[in-house]
Amino acid sequence: MSLRLKELVQYHGLFMLIFVLGIGGSFQYGFHISIMNSPSQFVKSFINDTWIHRYHLPITDNSLRLLWSFIVSSYCIGGLLGSLGSGYLASKYGKKRCHLYNNVIPIAAALLMGLSANAKSFEMILIARVLYGISAGFGINIHSQYAGEIADKKLRGFTNTSISIFVTTGKLTGQILGLREILGVESQWPLLLAFSGLWAIAQMVTLPFFPESPPYLLMEKEDKDGCTKAMKQLWGDRNHQKEIDEMLQEQASRRSGRSLTVLELLREPSLRWQRYILVTLTIALQLCGINAVYFYAIDVFKAAGFADKEIPYLTVGIGACECASVVLCSLVIDHFGRRLILLTGYACMILALGLLTLTISLQATFSWMPYCSVVLLFIYTLSFGIGAGGTSITINLEIFSQEARAAAVVILGVINWLGLTIIGLVFPFVVATMEQFCFLIFLFITAICGTFLYFYLPETKGKSWLQIRDDFNKYNFRDQHHTEDQSKTYSISTPF
Repeated sequence: MSLRLKELVQYHGLFMLIFVLGIGGSFQYGFHISIMNSPSQFVKSFINDTWIHRYHLPITDNSLRLLWSFIVSSYCIGGLLGSLGSGYLASKYGKKRCHLYNNVIPIAAALLMGLSANAKSFEMILIARVLYGISAGFGINIHSQYAGEIADKKLRGFTNTSISIFVTTGKLTGQILGLREILGVESQWPLLLAFSGLWAIAQMVTLPFFPESPPYLLMEKEDKDGCTKAMKQLWGDRNHQKEIDEMLQEQASRRSGRSLTVLELLREPSLRWQRYILVTLTIALQLCGINAVYFYAIDVFKAAGFADKEIPYLTVGIGACECASVVLCSLVIDHFGRRLILLTGYACMILALGLLTLTISLQATFSWMPYCSVVLLFIYTLSFGIGAGGTSITINLEIFSQEARAAAVVILGVINWLGLTIIGLVFPFVVATMEQFCFLIFLFITAICGTFLYFYLPETKGKSWLQIRDDFNKYNFRDQHHTEDQSKTYSISTPF
């Protein structure tokens, strides 16, 4: 036990950098997903008051609905724009410098949000949401690349899972700050929506004390001394020649001396099945039903007899459950591996969704059925956090090399933001049409994705990228291997 503790102390620099990256990276993404729920009525009231002040007439319901939808969806539009630019800028300027400059955007957005009420301008809120989206889309991509490169192999799963930890922590923080006892009152909504500027300032002040990622220094800048110094700061003062040799082997296997573009990645035959895995994991993450569970939580809690004033705290409880389960995943992922945890999580989610459809359908028939639905909500959230929510990003980062990772993260970000936009537009109509039976759609999608991953996803725990590449080459060059096997068989059976 003391040996294990001493080993972890060596990585204190890594743990500190994980926190600094997270607070200005994926934390911001999660924070802005949840932060608009609490002050929505206050912002709508502000828009109406501003409209009356300008035009001496209240705004029509249709116009208010349209403006509000623009404000909400503009975050996803900004996120998509930020994701598209992250790969090129990270490859050219490095992850650290990109992170530092990116913090200027949410600080500017926070000022717009904070001053919007005094300026009587809902346009400032709209512009700020676009800026928040650009910063979040850019930041979570850079954070993912940075985290994927700073971890020692033994802690790679934990480090990559920390991306998901900060997403869920950001969601939970937004829910907590939105409670009426804190900032969830009408007079405080500008401060609530401007709060993310604080996280940006925190990262801007602390990140300069940490190094650029070791692989970037060695493989992109050819700075071996800087790479060695960075590894000693992050992984402890010991001999890191083995890790350097692995990086040099990976660099020697490159097809070019630079990072791949998105188009080059999409055309590269040796990365075909890695792309399939990335798309499958990202689609499953977006369409597994977590948004539907949060949406139905309020109705389920009401049916169980909880008072309206108690429901926000129960919703926070679901957020806390998701956050705790992702933390649990980060602690066990390097022991049990990615594949086992992911597939077990999918199986539990499928079971919970099926039972949840049944219990919600029967909650008017049996008085005790709503309590079963409440339990299933928490079981599903726990399964999502420890499974898909905690492992998907980790796997996506590990299956791509340093050369292809920036482009892969761009593709991941684009699918993620498009998924959020589509869900925001389509999901209300799906719920209105199918009600609780919408869970069956998510169950079906999760089952298909889980089956595909069961057959084609290799374990990545403890493997170098070259070993992971060899696992995928069995599929990428299956026809070639098949031809070689036939040739070997023929040569053995026909000696002449």
